[in-house]
Parts: sequence; C-alpha cells; structure tokens
Amino acid sequence: MFIDGAKINVRAGSGGRGCQSLYRDKYQRQGIPDGGGGGKGADIIIRADRNLLTLLDFQYHRHFFGANGGHGSGNRKKGKGAEDVVIRVPPGTVVQDFATGSFLRDLDDDGDQVIVARGGQGGIGNGYHHEATPGEPGEEKTILLNLKLLADVGVVGFPNAGKSTLICAISNAHPKVAAYPFTTTGPILGVVQGKHKKFVVADIPGLIPGAAEGRGLGVKFLKHIERTRILIHLIDMSGFDGRDPLEDYKNINLELKKYGKSVSRKPQIICANKMDLPGAEKNLKRFKSAVRRKIYAISALKKENLEELLDAIEKKI
Repeated sequence: MFIDGAKINVRAGSGGRGCQSLYRDKYQRQGIPDGGGGGKGADIIIRADRNLLTLLDFQYHRHFFGANGGHGSGNRKKGKGAEDVVIRVPPGTVVQDFATGSFLRDLDDDGDQVIVARGGQGGIGNGYHHEATPGEPGEEKTILLNLKLLADVGVVGFPNAGKSTLICAISNAHPKVAAYPFTTTGPILGVVQGKHKKFVVADIPGLIPGAAEGRGLGVKFLKHIERTRILIHLIDMSGFDGRDPLEDYKNINLELKKYGKSVSRKPQIICANKMDLPGAEKNLKRFKSAVRRKIYAISALKKENLEELLDAIEKKI
C-alpha cells in the first residue's frame, strides 16, 4: 500500500534531576556539597532512509517518546544522557509542525535529518550550584509528514492513456493494467536502464479536468510531479474512448498550470501512444499540425519505437 501522508506525536525525554548531596568524613566538621548534574533527555530526530518507500508504518505507530536523562548522584557524578530516538522516513518527505504550520525540513537526500523535539537539559547538582535543580521537560509536538516522490521522470496523462503499460514496458515495475479508468490508484515507481545511466520513472495516477481543484484523484497525486526533472505527456492517439487527443493534451496542460508550483514549466516529452490501433495515424497528423512540436509515436503494448523514446528521455535528463 502506498501511503504518502501521516500525522505523528513526538515527546522528547526530560532531563534528569540534579543531586543534593553532602560529603563528610571524620576530619570534616561540615559536609561538602558534591551532588552531580542530571543527564540530558533524548532528542526526537527524523532521518531520511533510502530503504523506505512509503509512510505506511506510521498508520500503525504514531506515538514516539524519548527516554529521560539519568539523575545525578553524589561525588559529582553526572547522570547518563538518554539515547536519541531516530524516526526513519523515505527521502522526499517534508516535515511540518502541525501546531504552527511551519515547515521544519525537506528531507531530499538519504541521511538528511532534523531534530523535531529537543530533550530537556539535566538539572544542576549542588556540587556546582547552591542548591540542586530539577531537569527541564522535553518538547512535545504533533508533526505532519508529507511524502513527495523523488523521480527523474513523471508520466502524466488521462486515465487509460496507457501509463501503466508504458511503465511495464520500459522498467522493472509491474503495476496493475486493465481496460478501465483509474486502474492505478497510487504512484508507481520504476527503474529504467538507459544506454548510459539508470533513471527513475513515476507513473502518476490519471488526471482529469478539475484535478487541480480536487476532482478525481486530484491534488493528492499532483504533488508527486513537483520533484520530477521532466514529464512524459502520454496521449491516447487512437481516441478509442471517444476522446479527442488534442483536447486531452490541452486539458492536462491546463491542470498542470492551475496547480502551479512550476510544474507546467517542466520540460515535456510528448508521447503519442496506442499507434497500433485504428484511427491513430489520422489523429496524429491532425495533432502534429496543431501542436508543432517533436512527438514520439509509440505502442507501449507492442513495445514499438520505445528505444527512440528512451534515448530522448536520457538526453533530456
């Protein structure tokens, strides 16, 4: 299951209390203060881990608590500091403070991390202060996690344009393929081996008019193309479902423009799919005369002309 959002509660550890202690031996009339300080409480850290792909774990585990620091003791012994709690998330996760709405960190790369709740400092022992003090409490917050996929290429288009079939044909991914709209209900990632390098392709669930306002699968998955470097605009050139390929092309670009965040300005590779079906050649001629851009005509189902498309993708990247 692909989960791209979660809300978690975190509470850092409190600092250990300082020790109130007096040292005496038979030669001393008055005790000497020798209490040690308390240890620091555990921080809560969120770290990107490339071995994770979704936020599924946080559907079942939503509360994270840091251990408290150890208490100080006599002979100026300091309490032990608590070990930090590390929460691992997929690269591409945006971390946000729920209460204030502020963005804490965008964890783009493997190993990126942010401290979301700081542990309390330990109290001071009376060996260093006139009186021992208690430790500070740890921070407690509600954190929003929002995953945006990291992929080199995003495939966009209407439902049933053949995006899942294309992903199957060019990569190691095996998404569900069927002859009805919205077969793909979550983004699919596939790794493609080009002639010179590997790149990651994301199959974004089908868009429809009004997607930017939330229709269909809407903005839930539009956000996943924000990080892609280029877009493959896949069009059903056969018009098999009674749609006009040119109108499909215009409508998808309109939704990308409405969504904003620069996605409409990303480089696009226009790909005419289903060229093995009747009517596709006629529609392609009309489409070319209207669009006047380089168009790659393919059949993802029969794996025709895919090499030329892959070379173009690799060159764009």
